[in-house]
Amino acid sequence: MSLYVVQFLFVAVWLAVTGSVTLANILFGFIVSLLALGLIRHQISGGGGGKGGGRRLRPVRVLSLLLLFFKELALSAWKVAVMVTRPKLNVQPGIFAYPLAVATDFEITLLANLITLTPGTLSVDISEDRKTLYVHAIDCSDIEAAKNDIRNGFEKKIMEAFQG
Repeated sequence: MSLYVVQFLFVAVWLAVTGSVTLANILFGFIVSLLALGLIRHQISGGGGGKGGGRRLRPVRVLSLLLLFFKELALSAWKVAVMVTRPKLNVQPGIFAYPLAVATDFEITLLANLITLTPGTLSVDISEDRKTLYVHAIDCSDIEAAKNDIRNGFEKKIMEAFQG
């Protein structure tokens, strides 16, 4: 599997997010995706038979991760909107420690960014041994449920998409 498919997905997402399908925007999306993939090329192999450490990029799984992100984005935005429009704000904000199953810098960074981009949560820090991610949530009334959501959602999809 070549990274060209991932680059195409990046450009498609860029065009969807910006809402502008012009030649200049397509070229800009292409250049940004090329730079982004250049930064992470050593983390994943493009299937070219090189020394990728057994890692393979699975485009269908990457698409599944992307769809999960958009689903979680919409659900979280809705939950936060409902929460803050109620007459009485009944939340328990806090920070919890999430034990990581992902191990590479790329996977940890991706997970932290997906958590941060989802309304109501924010990745705060990572432990020095890179085994614990600290997450701030707008409502920590059920920390175990929040951990399970991350474990069975973003983290599981990242491991399916990027681990060999």
